[in-house]
Amino acid sequence: MQQKGVMQIIEWEDLDKRKFYSLGVFMTLTTRASVYPASLIRTRLQVQKGKALYSGTIDAFCKIIRAEGVRGLYRGFMVNTFTLISGQAYITTYELVRKYVSQYSPSNTVKSVVAGGAASLVAQTITVPIDIVSQHLMMQGQGEHLTRFKAKPKRMLAASKRKLTFGQSRDITVQIFAADGFRGFYRGYVASLLTYIPNSALWWPFYHFYTEQLSLMAPTECPHLILQALAGPMAAATASTITNPMDVVRARVQVEGRSSLIETFKQLLAEEGVWAMTKGLSARIISSMPTSVLIVVGYETLKRLSLKDELVDSRHW
Repeated sequence: MQQKGVMQIIEWEDLDKRKFYSLGVFMTLTTRASVYPASLIRTRLQVQKGKALYSGTIDAFCKIIRAEGVRGLYRGFMVNTFTLISGQAYITTYELVRKYVSQYSPSNTVKSVVAGGAASLVAQTITVPIDIVSQHLMMQGQGEHLTRFKAKPKRMLAASKRKLTFGQSRDITVQIFAADGFRGFYRGYVASLLTYIPNSALWWPFYHFYTEQLSLMAPTECPHLILQALAGPMAAATASTITNPMDVVRARVQVEGRSSLIETFKQLLAEEGVWAMTKGLSARIISSMPTSVLIVVGYETLKRLSLKDELVDSRHW
């Protein structure tokens, strides 16, 4: 019988890679579609000056629905789907680095920190240009006066949603390149790394820590997937709270076109005080917690479904 408090982790070498990647794309797309509205609200809250547009997460949600409809919550989503590539790069890097680090350290914490940080570095290198365009699209509508670039007015009301979406994306992309060149698509890259590498490096060890602690408290017959589904949002809330100040700076740098992280940080403190560092935190936690549940349940289930046939009966759910 497996020792209480010790949960067996499915490692890279245990997986059937063909199953893993084919199911992984569907899981990633479903997760992003579920939490995208909260990401959009978080971005608008972080970019606005004080409480010029919205007083909080619920207020933002209600005002966007009234003024822009449900589609307003999905501005930039079609462009954001290209981050599926970075999602696959992330999980591949995480699993491969875990395998590599295990040759030098048996510590699950060490493996999780190093692999999480490395995976985020690779993913952000792919994601930042997509996020730049996506964030400017998120700010269209009620928040368009806060962004440097504006999509051209819709000329053909009868055009399809897809055509409109990519038409606006093309407008924003052209404007970014004309104003800043190729470097414009990596504006805030360092801020993104300083936000997401620590976030990822913290999330995984906290996730495993909370899972083990919950396993010690839960009955032996309790399914592991339930414990993991609880540990995921706990880890997300912890990591999000710690890294939120840099996430606020990152959003300002990318949307307002600033170049200095330090100057942006100083200006935020001078204009809005220390509480500016908590802007969008509730929206970030609201988005990250269900995301974590979906990721954990989806990812752990994905790994179980992708197990090599000879190992299927060796794992307790």
